[in-house]
Amino acid sequence: MLVNRTAAKPQTHRWVYPLTYLLLLIIFFLPLSTEKPYAPQETSNVIRELLFVTNNPAPYTLLAPLFHLATIGLIVLIALRPASAGRALAAYMGVNYLVIGWVQSQGVTESYGYVVHTGNLVACALLGVMWLAVSFQNRLNISFNNLDWRHYLLLPLALLAFWSPAAVIDGVVYPDFNPILLLTSPAYGLSYCLTTPVFLFLLIVALPNVPPLAYRITAFNALPYGLVNMMSWFDPAVWWMGVLHIPLLALSIVALILVRRQAPVA
Repeated sequence: MLVNRTAAKPQTHRWVYPLTYLLLLIIFFLPLSTEKPYAPQETSNVIRELLFVTNNPAPYTLLAPLFHLATIGLIVLIALRPASAGRALAAYMGVNYLVIGWVQSQGVTESYGYVVHTGNLVACALLGVMWLAVSFQNRLNISFNNLDWRHYLLLPLALLAFWSPAAVIDGVVYPDFNPILLLTSPAYGLSYCLTTPVFLFLLIVALPNVPPLAYRITAFNALPYGLVNMMSWFDPAVWWMGVLHIPLLALSIVALILVRRQAPVA
């Protein structure tokens, strides 16, 4: 049985949460930094070129299997040694978010020169430092002992994000259900939107033994990214990304609903 190591700590004041949400929205709407000027209405085009046309994570794709294998290793650790899995999971999340912030948030594009996705960079840095702090304080406990049918309903969403069955060719995103992508897809582990759903699923499983502020920041920060990427459905070139962002949107909503019904540790 897991022991709540933080029961004696004071609860987070409720007013902290709306202020935190406001801060996350401000970060989300931070303007992009580009070498060549762009009009505000071109923002989505800049992001699309950064993420899809330039294939920004390409130099790091050889590292993709490491993130898949590390996640599988964490799942095994949670199953076999849950007492030590929480600290490992929090540390892994922290490091992974820092990697994503560096890999996905900056790159050289043809139309706009060197681009920095400021909001994504700041958000990933915040998430990375936050989860490393949670690991250092050993404030995340996770076990599969409390799995029930509701968790299994959410599992396909996490698996879809982990698989990330897509291929980008000349800026167009196509479905690609090659099973090898379960271990090699560069989207998982190197992109925020397709890595976070797996983390959210594991945090939902860990409830109520999750620091509430860290949990809420992770869940709420994912919400606007999920909502905005639903617009991909209306673009024939990237409609498949709209499908692949369903896990991010759905799990962020579920996570925020569940946290209001439970009492995570302080």
